[in-house]
Amino acid sequence: MAEALAEAEKAEREAEVPVGAVLIDAEGTRLAAAYNRPRTLQDPTAHAEILALRQAARRTGNYRLPGTTLVVTVEPCLMCAGAILQARVARVVFGAFDPKAGAFGSLYDLSGDGRLNHRLQVTGGIRETECRKLLQDFFLERR
Repeated sequence: MAEALAEAEKAEREAEVPVGAVLIDAEGTRLAAAYNRPRTLQDPTAHAEILALRQAARRTGNYRLPGTTLVVTVEPCLMCAGAILQARVARVVFGAFDPKAGAFGSLYDLSGDGRLNHRLQVTGGIRETECRKLLQDFFLERR
């Protein structure tokens, strides 16, 4: 989570919503690291999770990423959850819950939906206070 938080801080320095993500393989090797960049890239899909999945797919030469773990500072949204499921990520670890948009337990829970053809393990609340404070401080400065 420390690496994901470092990525989130990069987003904050670029006036992006501070969300960071790191994808590791089954052996713990970092495959990708990214942070939110929708404003910078003028791309509504440029969330940290999506960018990390794209990097890892290019690096591995495969759009499927079985056996991987995605560590992200905030619970993924519906768009990111869909991409995570399509990539066949095995596990998601996140920091702050997102009651307004979270798709792995807060608003929705796609992680174990039996109607989908892939399920994954989800662990939320890791360094939650630190992850949530980063977001809260960001938005307080802008109000």
